[in-house]
Amino acid sequence: MADFASGTWNLTHTENLDEYMKAVGVGYMGRKIAATVTPTQEISVQGGNWTIRTITTFRTSVSQFTLNEPFDEDTADGRRTKSVARLEGQKLTQEQKGTPDSLVTRVFDGNTMTMTLNAKGVTATRVYHRHTDPQ
Repeated sequence: MADFASGTWNLTHTENLDEYMKAVGVGYMGRKIAATVTPTQEISVQGGNWTIRTITTFRTSVSQFTLNEPFDEDTADGRRTKSVARLEGQKLTQEQKGTPDSLVTRVFDGNTMTMTLNAKGVTATRVYHRHTDPQ
């Protein structure tokens, strides 16, 4: 089970996203729009099957995959990749083969998820916190 990952995650901090988006080929307007939105990620896991919905006011992207099996992925930045996701402990890694290749890593630590995006030697970091309903 991956209960550590399931739930709704709200973005709280971003570093170097503009440079990462330049590295993967996102144009000026796309980068400016991305800088103004605060995404939420909804993650659900059933066995080895994962669904990650990234929701913004601009667009919603959905990635569905089975661990360790190649899948076609339309990334939030508009690329089409052939990807493979692997889980080591509480670290989910997605290797994305495309133009360019990239690596997305999510490390889950309690109510914090740290997501790193890497392409062409450029790394961006996005920190999310698990949404909890007030009691």
